[in-house]
Amino acid sequence: MQHQYIDRESRRVQTEQFFGDAAVRFLYSDVREWSPWLFRKLISSYTSSILGNLSYSGMFSDRIVGQPGLHAAWGIDLRECLDHPARLETLKQVFERKIRYWECRPMPNDPLAVVAPSDSRMLCGSFCDTSSLFIKGKFFDYEELFGLNKESWLKAFRQGDFAIFRLTPDKYHYNHTPVAGKVVDFYQIPGLYHACNPNAVVSVATPYSKNKRVVTIIDTDVPGGTKIGLVAMIEVVALMIGDIVQRYSQKRYDDPSPVGSGMFLTKGAPKSLFRPGSSTVVLVFQKERVRFADDIAANLAYDGAESIFSRGFGQPLVESDVKVRSLIATAVVRQTFAS
Repeated sequence: MQHQYIDRESRRVQTEQFFGDAAVRFLYSDVREWSPWLFRKLISSYTSSILGNLSYSGMFSDRIVGQPGLHAAWGIDLRECLDHPARLETLKQVFERKIRYWECRPMPNDPLAVVAPSDSRMLCGSFCDTSSLFIKGKFFDYEELFGLNKESWLKAFRQGDFAIFRLTPDKYHYNHTPVAGKVVDFYQIPGLYHACNPNAVVSVATPYSKNKRVVTIIDTDVPGGTKIGLVAMIEVVALMIGDIVQRYSQKRYDDPSPVGSGMFLTKGAPKSLFRPGSSTVVLVFQKERVRFADDIAANLAYDGAESIFSRGFGQPLVESDVKVRSLIATAVVRQTFAS
């Protein structure tokens, strides 16, 4: 059973090579069915941390990184790396690498543009049942997504739009700010550590609202902002990722600082780092405030790709492979009329 996506730059259909897919299939089929107790233990914070350390920092990691041609096979362009490739001695160091994003990840000049927060596979959708992008209850439960006692945010984003960015283990693991604006709320929600492999996502109902996650609410209707209202950036922790480290740097990677309420975030700047593995970023926008890029929206319904999401959810859902800081949506300009 293969999973395909569309490479945005070449417009070609590509087949995803899953890292550790046999283990994920075993965990989310056999173990989940015959031993629910063991399954719960394996997706706990403690076990996830142990698995991550064994996989990405130990002897096993050293042997993998030492294989000739490994970086090329994974599609990692060492010329992008800020540090010399010789310093990438473990999988952890490979996955936490810094790149010269100011050179190799150009950002549109349009101040009303929304950019991708990560190098990732992207899907987009709407909570509004009158939208052509309507996707309901597939990847997360809206009522659970923002956490308990967050009725104000549930109300603010109701019937809005969303985008899901799924990182794979080979990707650059820094998340960047998708918009410019002021942080009005920042909090963490405890949860489990489900994998973000498509096989696992399809197997578990609404996994992204069950996992541990970090929520940043950004007001873009401020001076210097992107002017699209409130934006929720929800960073979802996955299997073998013990933490999301907040490292906001206004210029390159200099002087990193924690993110907190009251801060102004510049669009396209490094915001946080996922620990090794793979994970997901969910962006939520208010109703009728953004228009997704035409090619990304069209790719969703492309019938020439074999997507696990399409088979699992009974409707065409094909991901686009996007680069961090690339255009993914623009603001819907609201016309005002003088009385």
